Amino acid sequence: MTDGNARPLPRRVIVAYALPAAAIALPTIPVFIHLPALYGDTLGVGLAATGVALLVARLFDTVTDPLIGWLSDRVPIWRHRRKPWIVLGAVIAGPALHQLLVPEGSVDAAYLTIWSVVLYAGWTLIAVPYMAWGAELSSDYGERARITSWRETASLTGIITAAVLGAAVAGSEPDGFEGPSVVATTTIALGLLFIPALLAMVPDAGLPRIADAPARGVGPVFAAAVTLFRNGPFTRLLFAWFVNGIANGIPAALFFLYLDHGLGVGAADRPIFVLVYFLAAVVAIPLWYRISLDVGKHRTWCLAMLVTSAGFLCVALLAALPHDSAVAGFLIICAITGAGLGADLALPPAIQADVADYDQLRHRRSRVGLQFALWGMATKLALALAVGTALPALEALGFDPSAVGSGGSIALVTLYAVVPVMIKLAAVSLVWNFPITPARHAVIRRRLATRRRAA
Repeated sequence: MTDGNARPLPRRVIVAYALPAAAIALPTIPVFIHLPALYGDTLGVGLAATGVALLVARLFDTVTDPLIGWLSDRVPIWRHRRKPWIVLGAVIAGPALHQLLVPEGSVDAAYLTIWSVVLYAGWTLIAVPYMAWGAELSSDYGERARITSWRETASLTGIITAAVLGAAVAGSEPDGFEGPSVVATTTIALGLLFIPALLAMVPDAGLPRIADAPARGVGPVFAAAVTLFRNGPFTRLLFAWFVNGIANGIPAALFFLYLDHGLGVGAADRPIFVLVYFLAAVVAIPLWYRISLDVGKHRTWCLAMLVTSAGFLCVALLAALPHDSAVAGFLIICAITGAGLGADLALPPAIQADVADYDQLRHRRSRVGLQFALWGMATKLALALAVGTALPALEALGFDPSAVGSGGSIALVTLYAVVPVMIKLAAVSLVWNFPITPARHAVIRRRLATRRRAA
């Protein structure tokens, strides 16, 4: 990041930066949804062995984030901080994705574990430097929201594309290979197209500046991560992101159960609700960006969480409606909560970029990659906690999918719609008076610029 990079970035640079997000997000649905059934059932590995293999891979994925973030901050290659790590990640992730989604010959749990670990390692090598790079492209408060809005729009477009591809080829192969195979091929092709454009057109931050503390003598990666928690705004924002991630993860884990047992929607109609949800997120992102320019990014994020909460509370009213009206009402709710998702994805990373400036001012060292690595860890832990608590809690409250009574229905609606609202309100309370406002951030940037001039 340079002193002069507060000017608006050319659109071609932002587009070149954002497009790889579509390729990164494209295989998430096949990897997280199709792999368990593909290996556990179709390929005969067994559900228990498949579950253990994927658990081992996910644990590995979680602990590698801080290491990759620290390396991309402190170990430049060929005078670049982000580009070489993304290239390495792409070289690793592409073949691993193909091996997982288009397996040839006999496979077992070891095969699934090894290639899953390799894929997650490549994914992390791409994702962590890529997120940090976006924070470094501009020092301007509003411009950062513009950058993340473009990136998350591309990411959601990738997810929607995967769903459309999967639906288009569904049933063409009885063994279930065709959908994941098409997604893998498309992902690799888009990566070969978008990543070279990213490398050629988007400037890298390069080596740490002279005003930063030197890289020599930096403590171990986890010790460096611990020091970040002395940064009050960072800890506050990270915890709010984690809490909101749980609030989003619980309804995600119960979504199909609610469609089936709460609304009576069959499997053939479920993709419509998913598509409405993600399309609403894409459409709403530019709106949230415009609002953030007027009222600030943190207040806009709070507004979006309140809108989402209002949508979820309406779920409790659907039980009193006729079936067709309830289904139509839930489609509207999906659009409302999907719109809130757009802000959840686009605004917090832009706020985190401002927090990284504050951390650099205090510690005289750029640690953007490490901060976004901890951000990624919080995301993964929130989703794991949401799934790990929602399903057992639903069963403990008496929900039985084979015989759903009134008590089970109430438990399903409560966990799906009411509990997430309570958690989101806690996140709003953390973010509403967030200390790094546009005016405060301008002061931080002026002080950083003064330090560089003095150096």
